[in-house]
Amino acid sequence: MTSALAQQQSALLEALAGQPSATNVIFNPRGLQVYQANRAVLAERTLASTYPVTCQLIGMESFEPLARHFWRQHPPQRGDMGQWGEQLPEFLATAPQLADEPFLADVARIEWALHCAATAPDAVLDAPSFARLSDTGDSRPISLALSPGVHVLDSAYPVVSIVNAHLLGQPTLEQAADLLRQGSGEQALVWRKGFKPQVRNIDAAEYTLITALQQGQALDAALGMASGLDPAFDFNAWLGAAVQNGLITGAFHLET
Repeated sequence: MTSALAQQQSALLEALAGQPSATNVIFNPRGLQVYQANRAVLAERTLASTYPVTCQLIGMESFEPLARHFWRQHPPQRGDMGQWGEQLPEFLATAPQLADEPFLADVARIEWALHCAATAPDAVLDAPSFARLSDTGDSRPISLALSPGVHVLDSAYPVVSIVNAHLLGQPTLEQAADLLRQGSGEQALVWRKGFKPQVRNIDAAEYTLITALQQGQALDAALGMASGLDPAFDFNAWLGAAVQNGLITGAFHLET
């Protein structure tokens, strides 16, 4: 994006919010009025596109005023509206009118992670790097590289089932509702397989392993924690599937 375009977009956002512009960009008053009149519609459409499941769960009749209120509380800071909406999960978590539906915030967290995964840089597989896993001549600790856009969430609610029931039809809406009534929690993994963001339920061992890798821990330590939770955890089978599915892109030495 050119600096001139970025200035224009910033000035437009300031004008829409009724703020004094730090630039010398001047907009046609009538055109600006049109933008201001339509910003509520823009807010609704943008959030509904990014958070389709949350929108369905709340219902469009309630989601529209919520989106307008969210815009006022958290106006866009960038010209690209696709980057707006990150604060919605916390907004939902603290909304008094949604206190009886606490799972909505975690559903929104999954949807934002899917949104980010969709626009993350493409994963680049470094197949030769996996030879480091069997190199006994190098004593430096090794870790695994996760593809861009990977996100995990430990939720007290069946958020994976809820999201996939609405987006994919599997499980069914009735099955997801049953899990919610039973108080079932799920640990979610979000990543992008090829060009399609994915979310699936993972067990405690895989969640612990991926979380440790995200934190930059050595593979031996991460695997030890995962195996402590599930002694039957098959790392070789997991790694093969993780590479094939685009979750893991390579192995690298940690700096000591």
